[in-house]
Amino acid sequence: MKKIVDYVLSAIYLIHFGLSLLVFHLFQVIAFNVFGKKVHKVVVDYLNFFLTFGLYLTGARITLKNLANLPEDRSIIFVANHQSTFDIPAIIWFLRKHHPRFVSKIELAKGVPSISYNLRKSGAALINRKDGKQAVTEIARLGKLTFEEKTSVIIFPEGTRSANGVMKPFIPGGVATLLKRAPDALVVPVAISGTGAFNPKGIFPLKSFSHLSWTVLPGVEPDGRKVEEILAEAQEAIRRAISAS
Repeated sequence: MKKIVDYVLSAIYLIHFGLSLLVFHLFQVIAFNVFGKKVHKVVVDYLNFFLTFGLYLTGARITLKNLANLPEDRSIIFVANHQSTFDIPAIIWFLRKHHPRFVSKIELAKGVPSISYNLRKSGAALINRKDGKQAVTEIARLGKLTFEEKTSVIIFPEGTRSANGVMKPFIPGGVATLLKRAPDALVVPVAISGTGAFNPKGIFPLKSFSHLSWTVLPGVEPDGRKVEEILAEAQEAIRRAISAS
């Protein structure tokens, strides 16, 4: 019976998901080209509101928790564990006040309604994982932009998803490049729990009545410390938060 419920609720949510991407793609194009970047950002924020809270259609329990006192006058580097595609919409919505931009693989810049358009227009770092020089250049550009605008960047230091919930080691290269270009940045861990188990077999079926949680943890001050040390502290904080969820 539970499997039947999973299939039915998954179908309902994925229809909602697909329609949201299509409708908001049109809204984004109009907003960006007619009204400019600020209105485009608002449209993107509300796209992610619909994608996040549409998860209630699967019976999900959603927890968004902020345990950090986040500054508004300095750059922020959010480092998060990565379990699923479904990690991202809630982060964008929850952290919208800090204008987050992503470090993303370049393949996502084409072919996906709404998502690809936003990545191209928002200033995200679109990296070619087969071209180290291009990746560093893109991340450095985003770090400089984040520093100049006092906004934020979101990076998944594992480098790839860990759907089973067991984190891979955090790779320091991307964060090191960001800190070089945004030396004032506060490093803030974000613990994501439940999203990997939510879609264990890919995008369909989803696991109904899941508990999905996003927790923004207290920031880690770089203070001239080694990036490896900063990330070890951030990853341990994420690990503890996931264990407690």
